[in-house]
Amino acid sequence: MPVPPRAGPCESDAVNQDWEERVSAAWATFDDYAEDDAAAFRAVIDALADELPADSPLGLFERACAWDSTGHSDQAVPLYREALARGLGEVSGYKGRRAKIQLSSSLRNTGEPQEGVRLLTPELDAPSDELDDAVRATLALCLSSLGRDREGLSLVLGALAPHLPRYRRSMAAYARLLVEPEG
Repeated sequence: MPVPPRAGPCESDAVNQDWEERVSAAWATFDDYAEDDAAAFRAVIDALADELPADSPLGLFERACAWDSTGHSDQAVPLYREALARGLGEVSGYKGRRAKIQLSSSLRNTGEPQEGVRLLTPELDAPSDELDDAVRATLALCLSSLGRDREGLSLVLGALAPHLPRYRRSMAAYARLLVEPEG
């Protein structure tokens, strides 16, 4: 009987869980690093990413996040793109969606808001999760950078309305009216 191949690093659930917990623990210390100590934080994330195969979308994503969070959107963009191209969304739908949000924000920061709009617009129709408001907020910023402020405001009001203790219906209607043609 053939022997099944052994799981490589971070391919079994137990190893994945341990790695994810250590990544979460590293991110929990992010605010402990001074701004001029950003390279030290990135080194912590790089060491964790180095535990994975070089082409792992998870490692690429975490590296992108570290560059992005330390003020280097230009360094993060190619890493986010590569993580998505290597199947991050299939490995983790949640992290795939986060990568699209963060990539769109970084694209906006580097002067490519139209690409951010292209990437996030389909996310408006994606299955709902806790990232819905972040999708709308980031898309609104990209739209505003393109001079499409009414569309952006509509998204933000639409995202805010369900969280209001009162005026939900009114705010949702106002959000729709900002983008519906007058008739």
